[in-house]
Amino acid sequence: MKIVAIANQKGGVAKTTTSINLAACLAARGCRTLLIDLDPQGNATSGLGFPPIEGQSVYGALLGQEPLSDKVIPTRWERLFLIPGDLDLAGAEIEIARLEDHLTRLRSALEIFRQDQPFDFVLLDCPPSLGILMTNALAAADELLIPLQCEYFALEGLSKIHHVVDQIRESGANPHLTIGGILMTMFMRNNLAQQVINEVQTHFGNIIYRTVIPRTVRLSEAPSHGLPIIDYEPNGLGSTAYRALTEEFLKRNPLTKN
Repeated sequence: MKIVAIANQKGGVAKTTTSINLAACLAARGCRTLLIDLDPQGNATSGLGFPPIEGQSVYGALLGQEPLSDKVIPTRWERLFLIPGDLDLAGAEIEIARLEDHLTRLRSALEIFRQDQPFDFVLLDCPPSLGILMTNALAAADELLIPLQCEYFALEGLSKIHHVVDQIRESGANPHLTIGGILMTMFMRNNLAQQVINEVQTHFGNIIYRTVIPRTVRLSEAPSHGLPIIDYEPNGLGSTAYRALTEEFLKRNPLTKN
């Protein structure tokens, strides 16, 4: 089982779009996949067609009040499971920060899945901030996937999240955390977008995914219908891109038999 945090402290970079669609594509490829919505706004939850579900988030598990396995719910898609997000998570930011082991609460809660191996992949959809929920995700993950918008200011955000990864390693909370991939998103065919991609490739080399996610209206519309793009527009540019990303992701993270 591999745990992947999908994170960028900057909002509007297709982080949740990537979480939803990578999870759905992995499930479609036969992988047992759990998507954990760590954002109090619950956009990944609504993007899969679920209303807010009170008391079903990771909140209680983070505080050590209940096992995380009790929070898993099935979706309408075979092999795709969800732990929803809700507004309780906003309070968790404050409550967890008071605890001595505040950085590793999610890591401890996920240990039950490490032991039982019910999933092939666990994807952590992080909130767009550098707060306690995101740092908990980084402390719990095997690797980090960074969606990066093809715009100039995205490069500044990339340096910040790289700094946070270094801090998590050096703190001892997760010394083996790696940046597993940088995914260029919201691509439009113009000189600036290509310059940004070239700049990221210069600094990070093979970490950057070859797949580039385009900016399309359909990708923006799909969450409002509670559907991943492969169901909302199966043959469109967005579906083609996320299927290609999934193939590339699986080449980097081949399944191992339990």
